[in-house]
Amino acid sequence: MADGTLKVGTITTSSGSGTITIGQSGETITIPSGVSQSGLGITEADQWRLTTNITSDVNPIASNLERVDDASFSKIGTGMSVSSGTWTFPSTGLYFVKFKMYGDAVADDNVVGKINTTTDNSSYDDNAFGIFCGDGSSTGSGTGVAEYFFNVTNTSTHKLQFQATSIASGGNLQGNSSYNLTNFTFIRLGDSQ
Repeated sequence: MADGTLKVGTITTSSGSGTITIGQSGETITIPSGVSQSGLGITEADQWRLTTNITSDVNPIASNLERVDDASFSKIGTGMSVSSGTWTFPSTGLYFVKFKMYGDAVADDNVVGKINTTTDNSSYDDNAFGIFCGDGSSTGSGTGVAEYFFNVTNTSTHKLQFQATSIASGGNLQGNSSYNLTNFTFIRLGDSQ
Protein backbone atom coordinates (compact mmCIF):
# COMPACT_ATOMS: atom_id res chain seq x y z
CA MET A 1 0.00 0.00 0.00
CA ALA A 2 1.35 3.43 -0.93
CA ASP A 3 2.10 6.08 1.71
CA GLY A 4 -0.61 8.71 1.98
CA THR A 5 -2.85 10.76 4.23
CA LEU A 6 -6.02 9.42 5.84
CA LYS A 7 -8.56 12.15 6.58
CA VAL A 8 -11.52 11.20 8.80
CA GLY A 9 -13.55 12.90 11.51
CA THR A 10 -13.82 9.97 13.92
CA ILE A 11 -12.30 6.51 14.21
CA THR A 12 -14.31 3.95 16.20
CA THR A 13 -14.64 0.20 16.39
CA SER A 14 -17.58 -1.36 14.54
CA SER A 15 -19.17 -2.30 17.88
CA GLY A 16 -18.51 1.04 19.58
CA SER A 17 -16.26 -0.54 22.19
CA GLY A 18 -13.00 -2.45 22.26
CA THR A 19 -9.43 -1.57 21.30
CA ILE A 20 -8.16 0.53 18.43
CA THR A 21 -4.49 -0.03 17.57
CA ILE A 22 -2.50 2.62 15.74
CA GLY A 23 0.87 1.46 14.48
CA GLN A 24 2.71 -1.63 15.56
CA SER A 25 5.63 -2.64 17.74
CA GLY A 26 8.83 -0.75 16.84
CA GLU A 27 7.05 2.17 15.20
CA THR A 28 6.83 5.74 16.48
CA ILE A 29 3.56 7.68 16.52
CA THR A 30 4.19 11.43 16.09
CA ILE A 31 1.72 14.10 17.16
CA PRO A 32 2.70 17.45 15.57
CA SER A 33 3.27 20.47 17.81
CA GLY A 34 0.29 22.76 18.10
CA VAL A 35 -2.20 19.89 18.03
CA SER A 36 -4.59 19.89 20.98
CA GLN A 37 -4.56 16.58 22.83
CA SER A 38 -7.10 15.10 25.20
CA GLY A 39 -6.24 12.31 27.61
CA LEU A 40 -2.74 11.78 26.20
CA GLY A 41 -0.03 12.09 28.80
CA ILE A 42 0.94 15.20 30.72
CA THR A 43 -0.23 18.33 28.92
CA GLU A 44 0.56 20.87 31.68
CA ALA A 45 3.56 21.04 34.03
CA ASP A 46 4.78 24.23 35.64
CA GLN A 47 6.95 25.32 38.56
CA TRP A 48 7.23 28.64 40.40
CA ARG A 49 9.32 29.81 43.33
CA LEU A 50 9.44 32.34 46.12
CA THR A 51 12.14 34.94 45.41
CA THR A 52 12.57 36.56 48.85
CA ASN A 53 12.05 35.45 52.44
CA ILE A 54 8.68 35.53 54.18
CA THR A 55 9.19 36.46 57.86
CA SER A 56 5.61 36.66 59.14
CA ASP A 57 2.25 34.99 58.50
CA VAL A 58 0.69 35.71 55.12
CA ASN A 59 -2.55 34.51 53.53
CA PRO A 60 -2.36 34.18 50.63
CA ILE A 61 1.26 34.30 49.51
CA ALA A 62 0.82 37.02 46.89
CA SER A 63 4.17 38.64 46.12
CA ASN A 64 7.75 37.79 45.23
CA LEU A 65 6.70 34.87 43.03
CA GLU A 66 8.30 33.95 39.72
CA ARG A 67 8.14 31.09 37.27
CA VAL A 68 11.42 29.19 37.45
CA ASP A 69 13.66 30.81 34.82
CA ASP A 70 16.91 28.84 34.89
CA ALA A 71 18.41 28.07 31.49
CA SER A 72 17.66 24.34 31.87
CA PHE A 73 14.02 24.85 32.92
CA SER A 74 10.99 24.38 30.70
CA LYS A 75 7.28 24.02 31.29
CA ILE A 76 4.73 21.97 29.41
CA GLY A 77 1.64 23.71 28.06
CA THR A 78 0.34 27.17 28.87
CA GLY A 79 1.32 27.09 32.53
CA MET A 80 -0.23 28.63 35.62
CA SER A 81 -1.09 32.27 36.20
CA VAL A 82 -1.33 34.08 39.53
CA SER A 83 -2.88 37.40 40.56
CA SER A 84 -2.88 38.72 44.12
CA GLY A 85 -2.03 35.24 45.40
CA THR A 86 -4.89 33.48 43.59
CA TRP A 87 -3.76 30.86 41.09
CA THR A 88 -5.69 30.13 37.89
CA PHE A 89 -5.38 26.84 36.02
CA PRO A 90 -4.88 26.90 32.25
CA SER A 91 -7.37 24.10 31.57
CA THR A 92 -9.63 21.70 33.41
CA GLY A 93 -8.10 18.46 34.67
CA LEU A 94 -6.86 16.56 37.69
CA TYR A 95 -3.79 18.42 38.97
CA PHE A 96 -1.03 17.39 41.35
CA VAL A 97 -0.04 20.43 43.42
CA LYS A 98 3.06 20.51 45.63
CA PHE A 99 4.09 23.27 48.04
CA LYS A 100 7.68 22.63 49.11
CA MET A 101 8.87 24.87 51.94
CA TYR A 102 12.37 25.60 53.17
CA GLY A 103 13.25 27.95 55.99
CA ASP A 104 13.98 28.47 59.65
CA ALA A 105 11.80 27.61 62.64
CA VAL A 106 12.51 28.99 66.10
CA ALA A 107 13.35 26.62 69.00
CA ASP A 108 10.15 24.74 69.94
CA ASP A 109 8.09 26.56 67.32
CA ASN A 110 7.14 25.42 63.84
CA VAL A 111 6.34 26.90 60.43
CA VAL A 112 3.21 25.76 58.59
CA GLY A 113 2.36 26.00 54.90
CA LYS A 114 -1.10 25.30 53.50
CA ILE A 115 -2.70 24.61 50.14
CA ASN A 116 -6.17 26.15 50.11
CA THR A 117 -8.69 25.66 47.29
CA THR A 118 -12.10 26.96 46.25
CA THR A 119 -14.68 25.51 43.88
CA ASP A 120 -16.89 28.63 43.88
CA ASN A 121 -14.18 31.33 43.48
CA SER A 122 -15.06 32.57 46.96
CA SER A 123 -14.89 30.21 49.96
CA TYR A 124 -11.52 28.53 50.51
CA ASP A 125 -10.90 25.22 52.30
CA ASP A 126 -7.62 24.11 53.91
CA ASN A 127 -6.72 21.01 51.90
CA ALA A 128 -3.11 20.18 52.70
CA PHE A 129 -0.60 21.13 55.40
CA GLY A 130 3.18 21.02 55.47
CA ILE A 131 5.23 21.71 58.58
CA PHE A 132 8.79 21.96 59.82
CA CYS A 133 10.02 22.57 63.35
CA GLY A 134 12.91 24.14 65.24
CA ASP A 135 15.41 21.81 66.89
CA GLY A 136 13.99 22.28 70.40
CA SER A 137 16.69 24.55 71.77
CA SER A 138 17.51 26.98 68.99
CA THR A 139 16.47 28.07 65.53
CA GLY A 140 16.86 25.28 63.01
CA SER A 141 16.51 25.04 59.25
CA GLY A 142 14.02 22.57 57.84
CA THR A 143 11.79 21.56 54.98
CA GLY A 144 8.10 20.77 54.80
CA VAL A 145 5.87 19.58 51.99
CA ALA A 146 2.13 19.92 51.35
CA GLU A 147 0.66 17.94 48.43
CA TYR A 148 -2.82 17.74 46.98
CA PHE A 149 -4.78 16.35 44.01
CA PHE A 150 -7.12 19.14 42.84
CA ASN A 151 -9.95 18.15 40.50
CA VAL A 152 -10.43 21.28 38.39
CA THR A 153 -13.75 20.99 36.56
CA ASN A 154 -14.15 24.73 35.89
CA THR A 155 -11.19 27.10 35.52
CA SER A 156 -13.35 30.13 36.40
CA THR A 157 -14.44 28.81 39.80
CA HIS A 158 -11.71 26.34 40.84
CA LYS A 159 -8.81 28.38 42.21
CA LEU A 160 -5.95 27.84 44.62
CA GLN A 161 -3.99 29.83 47.20
CA PHE A 162 -0.90 29.10 49.30
CA GLN A 163 -0.67 30.24 52.91
CA ALA A 164 2.25 30.62 55.35
CA THR A 165 1.37 30.62 59.05
CA SER A 166 2.79 30.01 62.53
CA ILE A 167 5.96 31.95 61.71
CA ALA A 168 7.44 33.24 64.97
CA SER A 169 9.89 36.14 65.19
CA GLY A 170 13.18 34.86 63.79
CA GLY A 171 11.52 32.20 61.66
CA ASN A 172 10.94 32.34 57.91
CA LEU A 173 10.18 30.71 54.62
CA GLN A 174 13.21 31.27 52.43
CA GLY A 175 13.14 32.40 48.82
CA ASN A 176 15.74 33.01 46.15
CA SER A 177 15.50 34.21 42.56
CA SER A 178 18.45 32.09 41.39
CA TYR A 179 17.41 28.63 42.62
CA ASN A 180 14.50 26.81 44.25
CA LEU A 181 14.14 26.97 48.02
CA THR A 182 10.42 27.44 48.68
CA ASN A 183 8.62 26.46 45.48
CA PHE A 184 5.31 25.46 43.93
CA THR A 185 4.78 22.63 41.42
CA PHE A 186 1.71 22.00 39.24
CA ILE A 187 1.26 18.91 37.05
CA ARG A 188 -1.90 18.05 35.12
CA LEU A 189 -2.21 14.28 35.49
CA GLY A 190 -5.23 13.79 33.22
CA ASP A 191 -8.78 14.87 32.53
CA SER A 192 -11.01 16.11 35.35
CA GLN A 193 -12.91 13.33 37.12
